[in-house]
Amino acid sequence: MLKHGILGLLNYGDMTGYEIKTVFSDSLNHFWHAQTSQIYRELQALEKNGWVTSTKVEQAGRPDKNVLSITQAGRDELKAWLSDGVDTNPVRSGMLMKTFFRGEFGIDENIEFFKNLPKMESVFPKGSEAAGAVSSEYKEKLVDPLKALYWKFTIDFGIMYEKMVKEWCDNCVRELEALKK
Repeated sequence: MLKHGILGLLNYGDMTGYEIKTVFSDSLNHFWHAQTSQIYRELQALEKNGWVTSTKVEQAGRPDKNVLSITQAGRDELKAWLSDGVDTNPVRSGMLMKTFFRGEFGIDENIEFFKNLPKMESVFPKGSEAAGAVSSEYKEKLVDPLKALYWKFTIDFGIMYEKMVKEWCDNCVRELEALKK
């Protein structure tokens, strides 16, 4: 899916690898993590598939940079992926895997685990307000500002997810504390 995220970003406009990583961190990172090395590796595969092209731009006094552009074949691949429905893979969550096996610890340790979990499971390391501000900033840069609405939808999901995790953790703590009585 990383390749499709990169194609989606390039569909907004030409970017360097560094710019892709920056925009990725500012927009997609709250629900899809990618390291710089993964992005650059994926860019090479995208170019090999003919979905992006690279143009070397000379810079005075600085290293040359490669500006990447999505090709028509890349747009076709992006649209095919978007039309393919939603992935139906089951939830894969380290948080839930660890919760499943928490019986290895005592009640007090698990109460602390669930009290601290919402902070550890946050999808917005800089806060949801910062994510919303970044979305607004990019909205101004897009040719079609309506596309930013869909960025907002993912931020809304993240906010609701964090709220759900907090409520779930509070419920777990209540149930564990009731066992201590």
